[in-house]
Amino acid sequence: MIALFKRNLKVFLRDRSSVFFSLLSVFIIIGLYALFLGDLMLSSDIFQGRAGVKWMMDSWLMAGVMAAGSVTTALGAMGLMAEDKERKINMDFVSSPVKRGEIVGGYILSGYVISVLLTLVTGVLATMYIVARGGQLPGLATVAQAIGLLLLSGFSSTALVLLLVSFMKSSASFSIISTLVGTLIGFLAGVYVPVGQLPGAVANVVNFIPASHSSSLLRQVMMAEPASQVFAGAPGEMVMGFRRAMGVDLYFGGTLISPAASLLVLFGSGTLFFALATLNLRRKKK
Repeated sequence: MIALFKRNLKVFLRDRSSVFFSLLSVFIIIGLYALFLGDLMLSSDIFQGRAGVKWMMDSWLMAGVMAAGSVTTALGAMGLMAEDKERKINMDFVSSPVKRGEIVGGYILSGYVISVLLTLVTGVLATMYIVARGGQLPGLATVAQAIGLLLLSGFSSTALVLLLVSFMKSSASFSIISTLVGTLIGFLAGVYVPVGQLPGAVANVVNFIPASHSSSLLRQVMMAEPASQVFAGAPGEMVMGFRRAMGVDLYFGGTLISPAASLLVLFGSGTLFFALATLNLRRKKK
């Protein structure tokens, strides 16, 4: 399994185009924010005369970018599995003395590691972006919490992509799915349109998407310090309204979804997706 993991890692990182396209949606989201969304959000009346607004909103954006990037990088990493299936390379592995469980484990491990590594790279770039625009470096506690959330988000994202790939027989079908997911992930993670501003029924559906919970948790961590400056002395109702409107806090109906529940969604969805993918792969080998 370790040998296959190393092989997958080297093949992916050797192909610079795969790495670039895995991060493409991240660059698109940042570009859209810089060109269109940023000024619109910063012009809100509630921010007038308050310090740290740009820092807070940049943190809001970058948290969503990392949540979306966790999915797109997992797609890029698992693309190798789809390509191996199309080129019948996986049959060479199956005919070898290596156990099939170890073969699947090699793909899972490499996909997870690649997703986490590239998402961490995104986090470093996000921090540089925030600081370059006048924000401050996050504290060690914030960094530690963010890394922990990215590890869990990578688990959920890799499991979801593995489940999708388990149904595919060609890289062409995988490319179609990658395009669709890459296009939609900005909406599903609440980056283009905050979840709190969607109609109630739509928001309830989006709340079933693990990426939206990842985005919410990352925002709660990354926005804590700048938000304390922006809303210093502000009424509690204003703060709650802002957090709900911007998808920092998620609600199902009128009930607040706690951070513990969001963590459970990420872990539970990852476990469920892995179990379903494993069952599907075993079924196909019979």
